[in-house]
Amino acid sequence: MHYDPRSETCPLPYSPFKSCTVPRPIGWLSTTSLDGVDNLAPYSQWQNLTFDPPMVMFAANQLSSGERKHTVVNAEQTGWFVWNMATYALREAVNLSAMELSAEVDEFDHAGVTKAACVDAPGPRVAESPAHFECRYLSTHRLRGSSNHGWVDVVYGEVVRIHVADDVVTPEGKLDIPAIQPLARLGYFDYTAVTETFEMRIPGTNPNTLVGLEGKSS
Repeated sequence: MHYDPRSETCPLPYSPFKSCTVPRPIGWLSTTSLDGVDNLAPYSQWQNLTFDPPMVMFAANQLSSGERKHTVVNAEQTGWFVWNMATYALREAVNLSAMELSAEVDEFDHAGVTKAACVDAPGPRVAESPAHFECRYLSTHRLRGSSNHGWVDVVYGEVVRIHVADDVVTPEGKLDIPAIQPLARLGYFDYTAVTETFEMRIPGTNPNTLVGLEGKSS
């Protein structure tokens, strides 16, 4: 089957769009408002952009009312947002933090997670999460939608500090991904967690390129 989403009704009972680009990493983002209220929310349209310097992005659709997400507003006003790694063990807290709540609600308390102080960013990070990025806000690119809910803010940030819990690092100095079980979005109401990994090296690749692909830091 095929259809034009601009002008034709989807022939399936559920749109396949969000379940084709999968699995999608989750940007579990914490921010603080100018009033000092801590916000926490997951975004499945999140990604690394580049590594030198490390930059990231997330995309946040506005609400059907036309209101922009608190994460976006807070990042723009304070100049900071923090990424917290979402894991299978934290799945219920991630889900609770996805609820649409008023700006006056402290979503760390609502999700039942503990606050840990950041070094550079003004707001907290999720203490139970095994890894964090403190991100300095760079810019927002707004894209027009066909409805209020379709409008999207694409937010860019530079990672200026990285936190990793010692107990998720292997003796070789890599993150133990199967032990961490990062959470990822699949579309519909479906998620997955990474429990298995495998390695592939590009044949005939320059050794220096392989070092970069593996992420060797020295």
